[in-house]
Amino acid sequence: MRILIANDDGIYSPGILALAQVASRFGDVVIVAPDVEQSSMSHAITHSRPLSYRRTPVIKGFPAYRVNGTPADCVALGASMTKVDVVLSGINLGPNLGNSMWHSGTLAAAKQAALLGLRGIALSTPVTSDEPDFEALKPFVVEVLALLLPDPTLILVNVNFPEKPRGMMWTRQSVRHYDGRVVPGKDPYGREHHWLAVTPVEGTDEGTDRWAHERGLVSMTPLRLDLTDEPTLARAREAHPLR
Repeated sequence: MRILIANDDGIYSPGILALAQVASRFGDVVIVAPDVEQSSMSHAITHSRPLSYRRTPVIKGFPAYRVNGTPADCVALGASMTKVDVVLSGINLGPNLGNSMWHSGTLAAAKQAALLGLRGIALSTPVTSDEPDFEALKPFVVEVLALLLPDPTLILVNVNFPEKPRGMMWTRQSVRHYDGRVVPGKDPYGREHHWLAVTPVEGTDEGTDRWAHERGLVSMTPLRLDLTDEPTLARAREAHPLR
């Protein structure tokens, strides 16, 4: 199996090395990642300028390349450089639960794989006051990959590891509303700036990725690229028939 690894934290993130070390048990690994952090870039792609990449020896033991582009760019470029069977993205420094899937660059790399007819798995873990303990997480990463990689029907999966996992769970995406606050402030020079902040206004539904995460369980959420709301589409066709 040929495994392409990308992320949105950048080529120098410790999470990408931890993932490569585990993934190498399952196949040949090549790393193609952004040269700088690209968090929350969603599925942005570069179309107004050419991309470039360079070999990066800082990641010992693996062929690794840094790209002056987005996570989705890295997957597109990496898949054009070599034969790829599956794309792993992460391990992200910070969870990608619920609504954060919409703006996650980590998940976008996995989605780009699915758009190219490949398989994509995004992996994330929270960051507290200290760097995540990737050595402690590795046995759970092994367990997850051993479950997901052999199943060709799992095309796109979003995986979130709690800080100290105690089990695993298949989940659906948590969808809840937020207050969408914009917090004004000033920089050291007195210039105004704004922080985008969100506070949930609803609780967490049972069986969702966030519900599992809050209980110390690794959440695995199968996703699809088709965003169509099928029940609403059927009702709209019935209520408003068009020629």
